[in-house]
Amino acid sequence: MGSLVKVFATGAAVAPIADAAEVDKLYRRHRTRIMLAITIGYALSYTCRLGLSVVKKPLIDGGYFTPEQLGSIGSALFYTYAFGKLTNGFLGDHANVKRFFAFGLMVSALCNFGMGALSTFWFCVVVWGLNGWFQSFGAPSSIVSLSNWFSNRERGTYYGIWGMSHQGGEALTFWLASAIVAALGWRWGFWGPAAICAVAALAVFLLTQDRPQTLGLPPVADWRKDHWGTSGERHEENLLAIQFSILKRPALWIVALSSAAMYVTRYAINSWGILYLQEIRGFSLPDAGLVLTASMLGGVAGTFCFGFISDKLFASHRPPTNLIYGLVELGGLLLVFYGPTGLVPMMIGFIAFGFGMGGLITSLGGLFAIDICPKRAAGAALGTVGVFSYLGAAVQEQISGHLIQAGLHVAGGHKHYDFGPAILFWVGASAVSLVLATSLWRVRVVD
Repeated sequence: MGSLVKVFATGAAVAPIADAAEVDKLYRRHRTRIMLAITIGYALSYTCRLGLSVVKKPLIDGGYFTPEQLGSIGSALFYTYAFGKLTNGFLGDHANVKRFFAFGLMVSALCNFGMGALSTFWFCVVVWGLNGWFQSFGAPSSIVSLSNWFSNRERGTYYGIWGMSHQGGEALTFWLASAIVAALGWRWGFWGPAAICAVAALAVFLLTQDRPQTLGLPPVADWRKDHWGTSGERHEENLLAIQFSILKRPALWIVALSSAAMYVTRYAINSWGILYLQEIRGFSLPDAGLVLTASMLGGVAGTFCFGFISDKLFASHRPPTNLIYGLVELGGLLLVFYGPTGLVPMMIGFIAFGFGMGGLITSLGGLFAIDICPKRAAGAALGTVGVFSYLGAAVQEQISGHLIQAGLHVAGGHKHYDFGPAILFWVGASAVSLVLATSLWRVRVVD
């Protein structure tokens, strides 16, 4: 066990490189590679997380599982991901993310191969739950890399760029997996993403790096001459003490609850949106996948804009931007569920929803928490918010599955769905998240 811990532990600092030109060269080279690796790698990891969402109708129609059983299988991933994000968030501050992230991706790929091979209920619950645990290695590794290699004044912009991986990965999944399943059958909804994730694991291992100090480089704050927001960090304390000190910050808990409510709606759309479009709006699987893909591309734009808007227009003060994005997300959601039927209205509604959700994931899902906590505990801050976020997603999956199952009726050999109660649950969660986020208007970056 000790040897295993050493494999994943961050390396020791080595003698500093004296040549300033060499330091600049190495920093620029590794920062570019790391941004590519964590952004593309995390995006591709989503293909191994969302395959179940694409194949729900084939599994229901084929008699493999009921909506309620699918809700239980889906929630298994979210529960393990939630607790994994918490524990791995704390561990990520101590880890060599080069190995940590790549290992999680590779095991996730193996879990997806297993999901495509068998279809018994409890097997799927266990394997999908394991998949959630190893998926949780990715976000803490990415955040720790951002904190180690990019300074405080760059944080919002680069976090926004990395944050595009959420919606980019979701868009790729809904577009590619829907096409694969339509052509080859539901099992390839798991096998295709598994192959993609295995390649991503190799790329992450080759391109990412441990902390700058393990390469003889100075801390990024010294290299960039950017010590803004670090005066309040207590370097005399050990890292574990700083990590646990963040739990005393009431604002962090409010961010966590707001994120939990926001994740209810996020994963309601991700998990049940395709089924809703097929059964209520009459879309084919490829068309439903296309609409969800458009939503995620809207999210890419929303994520990309969030960092610039909050950094440049509001001086890194996140709450005003949170309010704008929350209103856009809620408006899009109302158009999706209560607007006219048709491809164009659905596209507009889903793109607006995705744009707003992209910014909220960036802020409430991590950036805001990192802002209001010491930088050295970035992984722990992300993990604390993450456990609430994915508990919200897990509870959503079970409640939504139960509500949809209760509204399912068979008449004349055809299934008829009533999504009404589930929709009220999803829209209400977005409203609660918006109220909680707005209550933090006066909270600013820690100094």
